Amino acid sequence: MQSVAILINHELNLQGQMITKEQFRAALGSFASGVTIVTTKDTNGHLHGLTVSAFCSVSMNPPLILICILKVTGSHHAFEQSKMFVVNILEESQQQLSNHFASHLDNKFTGQDYQLSENGLPVLADCLVNLECSLKNSYDGGDHTIFVGEIEKVILNEGNPLVYWKGGYRDLEV
Repeated sequence: MQSVAILINHELNLQGQMITKEQFRAALGSFASGVTIVTTKDTNGHLHGLTVSAFCSVSMNPPLILICILKVTGSHHAFEQSKMFVVNILEESQQQLSNHFASHLDNKFTGQDYQLSENGLPVLADCLVNLECSLKNSYDGGDHTIFVGEIEKVILNEGNPLVYWKGGYRDLEV
């Protein structure tokens, strides 16, 4: 059934019809993803963080991951400047934290539980995983920048991931 739907959409695209933003969001919303908060600091030492679902592994050797950040996001400049960032992979109980860092608050770290790494980067507490990364490359990705980081330090904890699918958080049945 899925193959037929993909073939039909492919044929429509060959006829010159553009994919709408709504179709694009609906299609990609069908892909369940974990939820992360990426954190860094700018050259003035101000802490920055935002909720990101565009995260994936790139390479085992060296250990590389990527994150994608919207260019008009207020924290975008900090990720370019810092050359280091942390990917905090959220645990299923951290939905409120995800929503907090998805907001447009000026200082998202006020009242939040975090520690500064040896490099001065904010590492959020009680996450499923924290990956401290050095920036290796950045690429133009349309309205986003693709930041590729090499993992320098890993903190692993027990638990289940926070999952986002079709516009909402979902429980993972284990």
